[in-house]
Amino acid sequence: MDAAQTDFYARLAHAIAVQFGSNCEVVVHDLETNDPERSIVAIENGHVTGRSVGDGPSHIVLDAVKAGKVHKLSDRLAYLTKTTDGRILRSSTVFIRDADNVPVGILGINYDITVLAAAADTLNGMTGTGPNDDPTGDPEPIVRSVADLLDDLIEQSVALVGKPAALMSKDERVRAIRYLNDAGAFLITKSGPKVCKYFGISKYTLYSYLDEAKGDQD
Repeated sequence: MDAAQTDFYARLAHAIAVQFGSNCEVVVHDLETNDPERSIVAIENGHVTGRSVGDGPSHIVLDAVKAGKVHKLSDRLAYLTKTTDGRILRSSTVFIRDADNVPVGILGINYDITVLAAAADTLNGMTGTGPNDDPTGDPEPIVRSVADLLDDLIEQSVALVGKPAALMSKDERVRAIRYLNDAGAFLITKSGPKVCKYFGISKYTLYSYLDEAKGDQD
């Protein structure tokens, strides 16, 4: 994003945060930065997720960076997320676009509803007729650092396969590596060595698995 855009969205973030109070975090990500690991260029009430300017990225930022100049990325409004310390947030993600409709940034709003959710659970327990499935599913995690983000992506890849890395066959490891590649994990600096160590494979084998995964997609 250019300086004018950054200034405007930083002021907008401040206005939204002042309007809704200290439980409302508003964050601006620059998708055009040369360092996607430090995508946050403005943030208000960063104590909500424990982040500050220079931190990043989130899952959505990685998805957007990996997608590149894709016009079809859609805004997401009023979905649930979760911080590393277990607080529940109601989040919205709005893509900032240039004159050609290409996403160049993200405006994110994360409102801490932990106390409200606990009160709602209490009321439901007192007035409800029985347990109900949560139609929204599990909240998406919001991580504080790229290291936490990579750990979370690795855990998701293992959950996708359904067994520990030590028990995976070659095809299952390829499937896990494909998931990591699709999720943008390898955009994170020094992700390769950590993935190799976790899955017990060499750097050469990782490249071979990546080639095989990409070949399957083709």
